[in-house]
Amino acid sequence: MSTTDPRPVVLSVEQALSMSYATLRFAHLGWRVIRIEPTPSPRLRTRGDPNRHIGRKVADGDRHSYFVGPNSGKEAIALNLKEPEGRALLGRLIRELGVDVFCTNTMPARHVSLGIDYATLRTIRPEMVWCCISAMGLAHPNVPGYDPVLQAQCGYMDVTGEPGGPPMQNGPPLIDLKAGDEAFAQVLLALLERHRTGNGRAIDISMAQVATSWLLTFLPMLDMGSPPEELKRSGNEHRQFIPTNAYPTADGFVYLAVGSDVQWQRLVAEEPFRPLDRPDLTTNEGRRQNKTKLHADIAAITSQHTAEQIARALRSAQIPHSPITPIERVMDQDFLQDVLLSTEAPDGRRIRLPPPAVSTEFLVANQRKLSFAPAYGEHTDSVLTELGVPAAELQTLRARGVIA
Repeated sequence: MSTTDPRPVVLSVEQALSMSYATLRFAHLGWRVIRIEPTPSPRLRTRGDPNRHIGRKVADGDRHSYFVGPNSGKEAIALNLKEPEGRALLGRLIRELGVDVFCTNTMPARHVSLGIDYATLRTIRPEMVWCCISAMGLAHPNVPGYDPVLQAQCGYMDVTGEPGGPPMQNGPPLIDLKAGDEAFAQVLLALLERHRTGNGRAIDISMAQVATSWLLTFLPMLDMGSPPEELKRSGNEHRQFIPTNAYPTADGFVYLAVGSDVQWQRLVAEEPFRPLDRPDLTTNEGRRQNKTKLHADIAAITSQHTAEQIARALRSAQIPHSPITPIERVMDQDFLQDVLLSTEAPDGRRIRLPPPAVSTEFLVANQRKLSFAPAYGEHTDSVLTELGVPAAELQTLRARGVIA
């Protein structure tokens, strides 16, 4: 660890979302997260992480709206790792800051040339945990990875969308976020092992593998007799639990989920749904055999009432349900008011951030506030000064394009 900062240190050559989300989770713990971005390329009109330039501009320093959420609470420096001097600075950072975790989601084929491969970095600090996220893991170093492409490749799009409709991706980038969560978990496991052995190790996260691991119910069912058609796109309805679907009301939609025959019995005991209290619908299998007509019958009932009237009956029957919450109202819900995070833009605007997956002592102690996402190269000088690099040398390095 740094002699001046007692926090665990995460150094990350990251861009886009998967690794940025993983290191955000360390920031939620109060750890020091320093992201490394490349120095500007004369071939490009923009600089740094491409996500800096996506969405509406929020602040100077290449900070657009898509970049802010995943990168609040971090520091940012810019190094040219294509040059020996840049790689030498990276080595000093690892050694002199006492880096605990090194992360990257750079395509593996570039690791050696940038000096960020595990074999190179372990010679600098053997106890450091090294973690990489890539499309298909280190065994496939030349494969680029993007969430929607992997959703297509791993079957997600074949099971998402309306029946008979075109393939469709999920709204949130599930594979990026799953890979980030897995990196977070595996790094913590490696640090626990280091506590016992004193040794770091490499972690190889394949986005394709983590995505396929989540097809936990789909894939085995194919080997146990389910025809593929039974598992493909089914709109909002659940393929196995009937009825579980979105239904129209007089003033919107309501989603309800019946997960057992006991719940079904409670549902059809409520006034609006009593016409459905029939012997052929008492079991899930019976409801599956009649699901097309059943969905239509339920829709005919719900459409005659307001969403609140339907919700009242569902509450009485203890059936899980919800209106379809517009995205602009999600953060207004009562259950989030004590867990939402926030940050403050340079112009003084308060910006709400999603809550952490699990609240942490650090966030509670800091009133759930994170520093605003860093400007491009905002901390280059301060971090390198911490290493003892004199101001005159910083000027020289900047003039030669080694830092920015």
